[in-house]
Amino acid sequence: MKTPLRILHNKIFTALAWLTVVIIVMFLAIVLSPILIRGSSAVFFDGTVEFRRMQIDLFERGDQVALDAELQQAYIARQKIYDIIDSFKKGILTDSLIGQAKDIYREFGRELRYHNLSDDEYARLRGIAKDLRDNFIDTCETTNKSEAQTLLDTIISQSENPELKDTKAQELFQLARDYQSSIAHLDLTRREQYLAALTEVSDALRELIGPRPDEEMPALTMQRYGMTRMDMARKKLHTIIWSQTWVEQKPGQPLVQKFIKRADSQFQGTDMENFFATLEQNFNLMLRPKSTLYWQYFIDDSTPGHYFGGVGPEILGTLTLTLLAMLFAVPLGIISAAYLVECARDTLIVRITRTCINTLAGVPSIVFGLFGLAFFVLFVLPFFGHESKPCILTASLTLALLTLPLIIRASEEAIRNVPRTYKEASLALGAGGFRTFVAVTLPAALPGILTGIILGLSRAAGETAPILFTGAVALGALPKSVFDCTRTLSYGCYDITTGDRLAMLVPHNQYGMVMTLILLVICLNIVAIVLRSRMSGKLRGL
Repeated sequence: MKTPLRILHNKIFTALAWLTVVIIVMFLAIVLSPILIRGSSAVFFDGTVEFRRMQIDLFERGDQVALDAELQQAYIARQKIYDIIDSFKKGILTDSLIGQAKDIYREFGRELRYHNLSDDEYARLRGIAKDLRDNFIDTCETTNKSEAQTLLDTIISQSENPELKDTKAQELFQLARDYQSSIAHLDLTRREQYLAALTEVSDALRELIGPRPDEEMPALTMQRYGMTRMDMARKKLHTIIWSQTWVEQKPGQPLVQKFIKRADSQFQGTDMENFFATLEQNFNLMLRPKSTLYWQYFIDDSTPGHYFGGVGPEILGTLTLTLLAMLFAVPLGIISAAYLVECARDTLIVRITRTCINTLAGVPSIVFGLFGLAFFVLFVLPFFGHESKPCILTASLTLALLTLPLIIRASEEAIRNVPRTYKEASLALGAGGFRTFVAVTLPAALPGILTGIILGLSRAAGETAPILFTGAVALGALPKSVFDCTRTLSYGCYDITTGDRLAMLVPHNQYGMVMTLILLVICLNIVAIVLRSRMSGKLRGL
């Protein structure tokens, strides 16, 4: 009969056990919640018209007619800011204006040849045109605004010359008027600063809304489209409107980051001031955001750098390596455990073997990776006549060795914990030792064995170091056989975080890949746990 003190002890230990479980669950929630929440942004987000255009171009997914209508409306809004930039460029990019002036002068000369003029008359008109051209070139090259205005007035005053009416020279006068309008609010001494700032803004604008319709399509996929997500678009909008600088607030103190509006610093007093206000006002019209459920993230392929697309090949590769590793490790682990429990005596060799197994369970995974490279890749494959290169087979064998100690230890304990009465009853009925193990001991030990398999499964799916040298790649085609490399989620997480500068531009894909790996491991564990529960229920007669 239990004493009150014994009952109290039981309640205390039960409460402590539940408290431990609650603490573990809370800790997991604290660690995993931010990852899952941020990772979900790879699937749930506000997609722009650039996202829908990318989906049709890369994956042939969407309504082309509806997209064309959206793009037409977006281009109308974008043209407003293009016009401001083009107008501003005329005042600072003078090389093209000089080239146009020279072309007009040459075409004017060819035009005069068809007017049946005398040589003297031809030379005189060509001289007038040459003076106009030279004055315009001097205007474009000078940084003195008053001098430029004087030269422009001189040029424009010749527009009423009857000898130049209805000739090619009129285009030069229009060029002068446009340039006069462009420099009205410019400080010509800051032309280089304007150009540098405008180049920075134009590059950021191209990243925001993609290349202009009249531009040649870039070779890189990531440069063909603007921001596909509104959260990224808003960040890019911030870099366009605000310039970053570092200022010293106090002598001897570290510099402090400060953001200054470009309109007030780099383009103050110019026509470009209207650009930033127009950009903000037409921001949504240019990108046309819509709430998007991108479930195809889990099946789509990705572009280089994981800039666009999903993690379909990574999921397939992870499942392939994990299941193959279990296919190699589980039978060998169960057989090894059965021998150690049922057949081996407690000798020195057996004790050394158990010590080695326990030691291997604690060996860093990178050691297994180096062993897999040296043994499977460089020795086993050439020995059997195959090319010595990392592949799915070598990676899965390496993962099998990694998980084998866990499975052996769990299986050994599960087999040892089967009641002896089960074995004795079977032997008493005339069954042999092998049949007793297969028909009685093994089924009774399966729930415990599955616990070890679950632990091995989770570790195999999440490991990076063992497959780093034995079969994983960051990018590549889908494998056609076990002798090809494959992409995996764990290696993809490693590569996108440390091996590619583009990861900073797509943080949602970083978290999305980690989220997918966590969900995949959880799903695999759930399947194994359900299977274990059903086996346990059958053993209990439920």
